[in-house]
Amino acid sequence: MLTKPTNENTMDRSEFIRSLGLSSAALMSFYCLGTLTSCSGGGDDPAPGGGTTTPVTSPGLTGNAEASKGAISFTLDLTSTDFSKLKTQGEFVRVGDVLVANTSGNKYVAIQRLCSHERQDAVSYRLSSNDFGCSVHGSVFALDGSVKVAAGGPSQPAMKLYKTTLSTNGNSLQITA
Repeated sequence: MLTKPTNENTMDRSEFIRSLGLSSAALMSFYCLGTLTSCSGGGDDPAPGGGTTTPVTSPGLTGNAEASKGAISFTLDLTSTDFSKLKTQGEFVRVGDVLVANTSGNKYVAIQRLCSHERQDAVSYRLSSNDFGCSVHGSVFALDGSVKVAAGGPSQPAMKLYKTTLSTNGNSLQITA
């Protein structure tokens, strides 16, 4: 069993915040506005680098978006509130193990969610440069998943690319391995 070390010179997070003189209301205002985020590993923090992270049980998702459960093969309902933003060029969402983006020219691209350098969940689509970037170490990936800037050195692997198929009415997007 792990125990928390005791030391007179340490303080927990709430003691630190109180020492700054911030009231509970002020703290919650900052947190809700996204100025401060929790240091815990909880899943309620905003997704790094923008975009949204959608649970794999979303009503707008059918199929499997997690590699640990078999081959990636799922469909997104682009009329669902969880995925309707994908109809806008430059927007992206994280679904299970996949990042799906509406890239320049309204072309859909799906790549692995975690950076190939150190498996960081900080990859986002960047419309201004029409590529994917990892905000943790600076790796950059082309739309085909190839490495443009390798933070992990010359042997850094490419990102896994998934096939995307938009329905004829434009309301559903299929992603497959």
